[in-house]
Amino acid sequence: MKTEKIVDGNQILAIVIRGSDWGEGLNFVSSFEDYQQVGIWGYNKGQKLAPHIHVVAPREIQHTQEVIFVKEGRVRADVYNFEKTLLRTIELGKGDTMILLNGGHGYQILDDNTRVLEVKNGPYIGAEKDRERI
Repeated sequence: MKTEKIVDGNQILAIVIRGSDWGEGLNFVSSFEDYQQVGIWGYNKGQKLAPHIHVVAPREIQHTQEVIFVKEGRVRADVYNFEKTLLRTIELGKGDTMILLNGGHGYQILDDNTRVLEVKNGPYIGAEKDRERI
């Protein structure tokens, strides 16, 4: 399975999974240390995954990470490092996913009726405490 990584030095800022990049089986694209654990599934009918419960385990979260999935339309994503320097602009289309692990980001919607699913780690502490504008 191939992914595209946006890197600043030795720090991964974002990972892009194109809708056409999915492989067979379970493939995690984030590392064990990331606050967002992102894996993609490629299974056939009849595949069973063992039922389970995620137990309470202590975790310390330092910053917010997010994942966006473009269901319909197109989005321009700008990726910044922690020094607020724009490192990359990338266009995402239907079926594409972007995992934002470090640094900053901004978006511009490119098509009418664009639909995006956003997932972030929580709890959410509010925009005033969670964000610093670039």
